[in-house]
Amino acid sequence: MRTRLKRWLYLLHRWLGIVMCAFFVMWFASGVVMMYVGYPKLTAAERLQHLPALDPAAPLLGPAQALAAAGIDSAPKNLRLSAASAGRPVYLATLADGSRAGAPVAIDAATGTLLRAIDTEHAVASAAAYAGGAVQARYAGLVDEDAHTHSRALDPHRPLHRVQLDDEAGTLLYVSSHTGEVVRDATRTERAWNYGGAWIHWLYPFRGNFFDRHWAAIVDGLSIAGIAVALTGTIVGLLRWRFARPYRSGSRSPYRAGMMRWHHLAGLAFALTTLTWIFSGLMSMNPWGLFSSGRGGPSVAAVYGDTDAMPAGAAPVQALLAGGNVRELRWVHRLGHELVLAYGPAGRPALLDARTAQAVNLDPDELRRAATELMPAPLARIRVLDRYDLHYYDRAPHTMTGGGDKPLPVWRIEFDDPAATWVHLDPYTGSILNSTDRPRRASRWLFAMLHSWDWLPLLERRPLWDAVLILFSLGGIALSATGLVIGWRRLRLSGHRFRA
Repeated sequence: MRTRLKRWLYLLHRWLGIVMCAFFVMWFASGVVMMYVGYPKLTAAERLQHLPALDPAAPLLGPAQALAAAGIDSAPKNLRLSAASAGRPVYLATLADGSRAGAPVAIDAATGTLLRAIDTEHAVASAAAYAGGAVQARYAGLVDEDAHTHSRALDPHRPLHRVQLDDEAGTLLYVSSHTGEVVRDATRTERAWNYGGAWIHWLYPFRGNFFDRHWAAIVDGLSIAGIAVALTGTIVGLLRWRFARPYRSGSRSPYRAGMMRWHHLAGLAFALTTLTWIFSGLMSMNPWGLFSSGRGGPSVAAVYGDTDAMPAGAAPVQALLAGGNVRELRWVHRLGHELVLAYGPAGRPALLDARTAQAVNLDPDELRRAATELMPAPLARIRVLDRYDLHYYDRAPHTMTGGGDKPLPVWRIEFDDPAATWVHLDPYTGSILNSTDRPRRASRWLFAMLHSWDWLPLLERRPLWDAVLILFSLGGIALSATGLVIGWRRLRLSGHRFRA
């Protein structure tokens, strides 16, 4: 029985490994690429830097006037003003109800005209404004989805106009067909390395085609098969290793030379990191809903107040722009008051009263009282974070979790509910940045920590982080490449026997 079990263990590792080692080589190599070039994205900081400054002297309608002129009689989910569509000021809104609920719309801020389908000329003008007018923009066609736009965040903007800039970076811009704003940029370098990085690492060849609906199942299945190969290989490697006394050759491995010896040694040396990387890759998919608590998130109304109210717009837009070099205005509700966040090309936004256009500061005591009502559970504590830690930290913009807004200081509001919910709140703007609970924090450990090694003592000591990850990646490549060669030889030998 024991001999039969060992034989099945060897056979499973051998034949499943022939297939999976090809994926292992691909995953390890593309993982190194992703350390330096990520999947194309347009970060908030990039978008603000490329937006033209709003002219304080321009005759622009107030938000209430513009919404009324466009025939929108209910408060949008969010509302912002920027020169993001063909270089002209537009109100960009996401509707909350009606037949167009969830759809982004653009309203001309000078006339109140609701922009309809964005044509080629409009898309090229948006791209030219994004580029600052210093380079030529050439229309490159309309696509629903391509290799650089698989993100579901782009779904409300599809189909997408592609516009090629004649700049040094060879930037390709994607423009929303609904609002005319640039929603993604991809330089020549990002596009080229993407195919050897994120696109192949995330198995995106199975996205945007017949396999799209099965993509998650394919990733899960291959990850599980990879775990089986790594686990059985580790067991087989340990069984073949002589711990007590060496073989006659003097080696503790039965293989004297060649690929089998290198595969055995590399397998034992890098078994743990290979297994944890494949396992953590599976965890990134939240298989079987393991990290879904099933509980609702925080009640934002506790801090935001009545978000169903239409913008009062008492202060003229020109007064809100008086500070100069404003790239975007965003109307928000905080503690029952209507405020405006005025964003420049960089740094934190100015916080203005929507009725008076005067700078305001949120009352910390009032904000704390409101924060306690975010969850229907007792407040455990409020921690003030002045620096990043294991659960609230920033990554480089090109990385999967990088490029977001991670300001400091921030409040961590901890609740004594069954899921031990935490809410991160920006005390300056009153914005709820994110919420996390025990299952999501488990995901942070089992995915981000094990897969990307998002451990601050290591991240803060680059290039040590780079050296460690590249070393283990090269070990994984050696392990899987030798396995691939062994498997190919085995298949050729089996083919010769079959033909004989």
